[in-house]
Amino acid sequence: MEVELKDKGRVTIPAEIRKALALEKGDRLTVEAAEGVIRLTPKRVVSAEEIRGIARIRRVKLEEVELSLAGE
Repeated sequence: MEVELKDKGRVTIPAEIRKALALEKGDRLTVEAAEGVIRLTPKRVVSAEEIRGIARIRRVKLEEVELSLAGE
């Protein structure tokens, strides 16, 4: 598949790829370049609803969740 580099370095990700990866407007992507290859990787954000019950902790401070997701 081929895309065109637009002004200001913009590239449109084709709809079929966005659909296959469940990408939506506002999603964040990590950009890496190595050995002549550009890699875009979706940065997944999970909701509190998705992680509820994983650690078997009933109450968690929002700050603790944010720090954990930030890798701190």
